[in-house]
Amino acid sequence: MASVVLIGGHGKIALLTAAKLINAGHEVTSVFRNPDHHDEVAATGATPRLGDVEAMDTVALADLVSGHDVVVWSAGAGGGNPPRTYAVDRDAAIRSMEAAQEAGVPRYVMVSYLGASTDHGVAEDDPFFPYAESKAAADEHLRSSGLGWTLVMPSRLTDDPSQGKVTPRATEQGPTSRELVADVIVAAVGADPATVSRRELKFTDGDIPIAEALANRPK
Repeated sequence: MASVVLIGGHGKIALLTAAKLINAGHEVTSVFRNPDHHDEVAATGATPRLGDVEAMDTVALADLVSGHDVVVWSAGAGGGNPPRTYAVDRDAAIRSMEAAQEAGVPRYVMVSYLGASTDHGVAEDDPFFPYAESKAAADEHLRSSGLGWTLVMPSRLTDDPSQGKVTPRATEQGPTSRELVADVIVAAVGADPATVSRRELKFTDGDIPIAEALANRPK
């Protein structure tokens, strides 16, 4: 079982993920910014850890992630504020990757989205542009790092229950349950690192069991 530090612990996907990781037998430290969210985070069974990753430098982040086997990044600014989007989704994410390397954490799971790319095609006047730019930069930094990275790349999110099945290597947008995203994260954390390291998991709701999809690594 792994020791996991989950960053962005009060997000919808993160709350589901923390509880599922605990249920799978992993140890989880869940990091969140707002002290008012302590009880909701604690209710997942994870160890709550208050921390504002937007304000932390690399040294502080290295201390935060030290001693863990896996970093799971599920933090985000939430949109609507471009400077903060760049500060959290790009800059803080990149610092956390550098911190993971400094602290000797071998694996990093990044929650991204289907379509994230340096050539994402989002127009500069689109409100989504800062997020698309931020995720493209963060994902690219992760790919070039020495970490055993996994990019979790779901499509349009819904609050539907997970069926535990995906359309793997999805190329078209489609509904993707937030709970399914949590299930994919848990499966990636628990998988043989050789199966999921340096791999993009692009998926939507589908009919292939997650374990089968992860086992069939593209050549």
